Amino acid sequence: MVSCPRRISDVSRSAPVARAALLTVALALTLTSCTEGGGEAEGARGSAGLRDPYFPKLGNGGYDVTHYALTLGYEPPPETEDAPADDADDAPEDAPEAAAHLRAAAVITARATRDLDSFNLDLKGMDVESVAVEGVAARWKRAGQELTVTPGKGLDEGETFRTTVRYSGAPTTITDPDGSREGWLPTADGVLALGEPTGSMTWFPGNHHPSDKAAYDIEVTVPEGLRAVSNGELKSESTKNGRTTYSWHTAEPMASYVATIAIGTYEIRRATVGEGEGEGEGEGEGGGEGDGGGAGRIPVYVAVDPSQAEDSRAVLDRIPEVVEWAEGNFGPYPFSSTGAIVDGPDDVAYALETQNRPVFPGAPDISLLVHELAHQWYGDSVTPKSWRDMWLNEGFATYAEWLWEEDHGGDTAQETFDALYEGDYYQDDASNEAVWDFPPAKPPSAARISDSPVYERGAMVLHRIREEVGDDAFFDLLQGWATAHRHGNADTADFTAYVEEFAEKTAPDADLTPVWDDWLYGTGRPPMA
Repeated sequence: MVSCPRRISDVSRSAPVARAALLTVALALTLTSCTEGGGEAEGARGSAGLRDPYFPKLGNGGYDVTHYALTLGYEPPPETEDAPADDADDAPEDAPEAAAHLRAAAVITARATRDLDSFNLDLKGMDVESVAVEGVAARWKRAGQELTVTPGKGLDEGETFRTTVRYSGAPTTITDPDGSREGWLPTADGVLALGEPTGSMTWFPGNHHPSDKAAYDIEVTVPEGLRAVSNGELKSESTKNGRTTYSWHTAEPMASYVATIAIGTYEIRRATVGEGEGEGEGEGEGGGEGDGGGAGRIPVYVAVDPSQAEDSRAVLDRIPEVVEWAEGNFGPYPFSSTGAIVDGPDDVAYALETQNRPVFPGAPDISLLVHELAHQWYGDSVTPKSWRDMWLNEGFATYAEWLWEEDHGGDTAQETFDALYEGDYYQDDASNEAVWDFPPAKPPSAARISDSPVYERGAMVLHRIREEVGDDAFFDLLQGWATAHRHGNADTADFTAYVEEFAEKTAPDADLTPVWDDWLYGTGRPPMA
């Protein structure tokens, strides 16, 4: 799904406290999922699918994942590892394209939310070699994307259990209902794994629905000379016998669709957000948590394809500035590191808000950077309960762009709102009219959840709230919403209830009924009072 603002040339799929104490509380409270109530199964079987309104087969019922430990061994296609690039021109036209190979193990820690005799995992493609539950071999079978596991002994409600899946093969690329490509995306010098909304099941088994978030440890071993970049913090890097292993740790809960691995010949840049920040550039070794080259609060880790290094430098150097600006508007940054991954524009066609470090298709502009970093609050920390709630990601990130422009000498948010409403924001009539195609909270199909109404009209909903409650209350509301559901999940009903309760206390004269009826759920262009 494309998630960045449609007006931006780099089309994006996503477009775009005491820290230790807060993290401890957040993890204790929010490492739970909506899978408990979704898709009830008969008997003691976990359900296959959570009945998501657009992707009903995604996710599985009967358990809640709390941690993924992924160990991945990557082998590039033979011709890219050993043969000169020019040799590709001499290959026969009908020669099959060689694929990268992955040999992997996934250890999935979960809690049973009901008694279970069997349960399902999502895994598309790949060859499963063995499955064990609590170290004991389990029976398993496959049907499409469903991997059904039957432990030797049933699981009791509330029981924590570990499932180990060993698998291998050539991961696949998925084409979404909207025509975009995700999953395992080969690049000029490696691979990029992107997951929104269904692609993560191509490279690891799991409960692949946004309602089930978990902590992650991802260990990737690649041929020496390549780098492997993922979410969270780089805990270790070591080379032995011509292969390098990178170990990444993500402590904060993460939905699987914003998990990523990027393998290639990246240039690494480091910096920090906060006091002591500086460019801190250099590759370094290891790179444990807090390794940002200064005394700043948040380490910045950026991986850039060498072909994009110079073009992207000026914008990416502003990551600390953008994060600090966003904290002033949205509240404390919700994760323990930040950064970016920049691949070539021929390798990926959109940007995506992968947790900690968003992915960009070539050098981003400042608006796209703002959009994707805003998603760290709205989308990655506060994650939708279902794909129907996509506007809670994209409307907020789009409005963040408007606020950045407003604060940096560009159009005010009101001027952007007016231009969209009057139909002269875009240069062509079709794009201006597309804003009103459907209500942002009710996309008509899976193919439309990344269309203009989800972005622009979603942002217009937020601006109408701002008009009703006033600026001071509105910015308190933005921070309060991000705090109330930090590291958790929320849907549109949660949001409207939160705003109603907030407005009763801070703006009792606000009339929010037209905002919901006309702007959020109404069809066509709403009337202006």
